[in-house]
Amino acid sequence: MKNRLPAVLLVLVGLGLGATLLRDQVPVSGAQPPAAEEAAPASEAGARLQNERNTMDIVRRYEPGLVFISTELEVVQDLGWLFGGGQTQVQQGVGSGFFVNEAGDILTNYHVIAGEGGQGKADRITVRVMGQEEAVPAEVIGTAPQYDLALIRAEGLAQNLIRPIPLGNSDTLAVGQKAVAMGAPFGLEFSVTEGIVSSTERQIPIGFSGSGSGEGITQKAIQTDAAINPGNSGGPLLDSSGRVIGINTQIATGGSQQSAGVGFAIPVNAAKNLLPRLQEAGGGEVRAPRLGITAGLVVQARGQQAAVGLSALTAEGRRQLGLPERGLVVGQVAPNTPAARAGLRGGEAREFPGGVIALGGDVIVEAEGQPVDALEDLQAALLDKSEGDAVSLRVWRDGEEREVQATLDASAFE
Repeated sequence: MKNRLPAVLLVLVGLGLGATLLRDQVPVSGAQPPAAEEAAPASEAGARLQNERNTMDIVRRYEPGLVFISTELEVVQDLGWLFGGGQTQVQQGVGSGFFVNEAGDILTNYHVIAGEGGQGKADRITVRVMGQEEAVPAEVIGTAPQYDLALIRAEGLAQNLIRPIPLGNSDTLAVGQKAVAMGAPFGLEFSVTEGIVSSTERQIPIGFSGSGSGEGITQKAIQTDAAINPGNSGGPLLDSSGRVIGINTQIATGGSQQSAGVGFAIPVNAAKNLLPRLQEAGGGEVRAPRLGITAGLVVQARGQQAAVGLSALTAEGRRQLGLPERGLVVGQVAPNTPAARAGLRGGEAREFPGGVIALGGDVIVEAEGQPVDALEDLQAALLDKSEGDAVSLRVWRDGEEREVQATLDASAFE
């Protein structure tokens, strides 16, 4: 189930703004030496200076791998006959990205190169590297809206300007370790900020659950207090060795669009897992793996059909149907899929006022140890999986729960 942050707004962003570290004053000549109990500030100042040198080294070595991204999307608005009918407007956007290999592939957020609300890809994308005044066009290699990731490549960029930033291992992160964010906050290109890793497994909605639209799928994110603001989206979050540990994607605010000191980054291991598929996408879309089932409880909501979990029914309704309190009802199981090979069963569709429910089949109540009450909960458990991985499911069938293992094969990624 989704873990929402109360009274906090998550905003897709592009990051920046740094803080100056103040050095302690050095005693002037002839001044009395500090007492023993006053020696601590001097050692603290030395530690800060060492941290500064580390940050400066990271910036010197890896900031040239940062990319400033600009986009344009033509949108036709129907103003009615009184105002001359349709009118074309150009939506402009900015964001960040970084080189991931010598071929010039640039990793960024999907929402950086997409239209408002994740609808469609930008008509024009240009990138500019550090030290270059002229921007060059870029093409989309692959997109992954559910993960809020995209891979683009600059056209005609000189090889000596391609400076990949090494990718780290986000599975080994520890709370409190250093985090350096690079990006273009508010369009201020090539900015650097510093903080710490505040949490390694913060569950928040990321990406777009539908085909480039809708609320994101709840997944694990890195939380940091390194300053992140609109424009930083797609930029790298690095550790003290200069390795990328995350891709900056969102901020939490208290109601405004400004940072409240809480930023989120997609773990780099999720991106590393996706990179081969993005590189082979041919400009198309990479989807999260699927088990091969459809939701078996569909209701009418605001004139549209929506798949929901059992918690949407009344307690009396669930009791009469003999169903558990929550779970994802399995509607149909596609043949030759991981779900079919795991022995999952679909139910028989029956109409009721306001919707349709499949009865007599399975109800998935847990996936990878996490509660399931919606199709998105199941998707969240599959996001970081690769071909050959086994997915542990707890399934309710005929009034009893059982454990089921579904192995993701090539069909799950088609």
